[in-house]
Amino acid sequence: MQQSTGSIIICCICLPAFLPFNFYVLRCVADEILVASKRLVLFHHRSLSAFREDSWFKSLFVRKVDPRKDAHSHLLAKKEDNNLYKIQFHNVKPECLDAYNALCEDVLPSIHADAEYPCELVGTWNTWYGEQDQAVHLWRYRGGYPALTEVMNKLRQNKKFMDYRRERGKMLLSRRNQLLLEFSFWNEPVPRSGPNIYELRSYQLRPGTMIEWGNYWARAIEIRQQNHEAVGGFFSQIGSLYTVHHLWAYKDLQSREDIRNAAWQREGWDEVVYYTVPLIQHMESRIMIPMKTSPLK
Repeated sequence: MQQSTGSIIICCICLPAFLPFNFYVLRCVADEILVASKRLVLFHHRSLSAFREDSWFKSLFVRKVDPRKDAHSHLLAKKEDNNLYKIQFHNVKPECLDAYNALCEDVLPSIHADAEYPCELVGTWNTWYGEQDQAVHLWRYRGGYPALTEVMNKLRQNKKFMDYRRERGKMLLSRRNQLLLEFSFWNEPVPRSGPNIYELRSYQLRPGTMIEWGNYWARAIEIRQQNHEAVGGFFSQIGSLYTVHHLWAYKDLQSREDIRNAAWQREGWDEVVYYTVPLIQHMESRIMIPMKTSPLK
C-alpha cells in the first residue's frame, strides 16, 4: 500500500516536470501550423488578386466580339452608290523604278480617260517613307463587281494594256491587291490640286470588330475633317480581310505633325483612340508622293 502510494506520489511529483516540456512542444507545433496557414491564405489572396488584375488588364485589350445579324459590308458601306475599289501594291526593282513610273504614266491615264471602261484612277503614288521602291494605285469601279468584270474582260482585248503588263512584269519583285468598299461616313475621294503628300494608314483589325471600328470612326471623322485632310476610308472585301485603309492629304510632313497634334486638343479624339487601339492587331503607315498623272496631286 505504501509502495503504491509512493509510486503515486512520485508520479505526481514528476508530472509537473514533464508538463512544461510537453506544452512547449505543442505550442511550437501549433505556432508553426498557424504561420503556415497564414502564409497559405496570403499566397491564395495574392494569387487571386493577381489573377483579377491580370483579367482586368486583359479586358482593356481583348474585347468580347458580339454576334451580328448582317454582313458588315451592308452596315458600313454607302447605300447611295455601288462603288468598288481596288488597291494595288507593286514592289519594283530599285533599278527599274523610273522606267516603271514612265510606263504607268503612259498607259494608266488612257484607261482612266476612256469612257468604254467603267473605272477611274483615283490616285497613283510612289512610297516615300515605308516600304521603299513601291508603287500604290487606287482604282474605282462604278457599278461594283459587274463593272470590275467588264473592265477586266475589255483590258484582255487591249493590246496596249497587255504589252504594258508584260513589260511591267519584268520590273516587279512582287505585287498584291485588295478589293475594297468605302465607309459610308467618309467623303468620296475626288481629285485634288497639289502639291500634297499622302499618308495611307492601314490597320489589320481583330476579326469581328469592324462594326465597332466603324461606330467610333463615324464620330471621329468629324474631328479630323476640319483641315480637309481626310481623303477616303475603305475596308477590305477580298484579299487580306478585316483590313482598313485611311487615306490622308497634307501639305508637308510638318503640317501633318501639326494637324495630328491638334486633334488631341479636340473633345472626343482621346476617347476614339482609347477604344479603337485594342481592336488593332497590326498597323502600318506609308507616306506617298503622287505620280505626275495622279488625279490626287
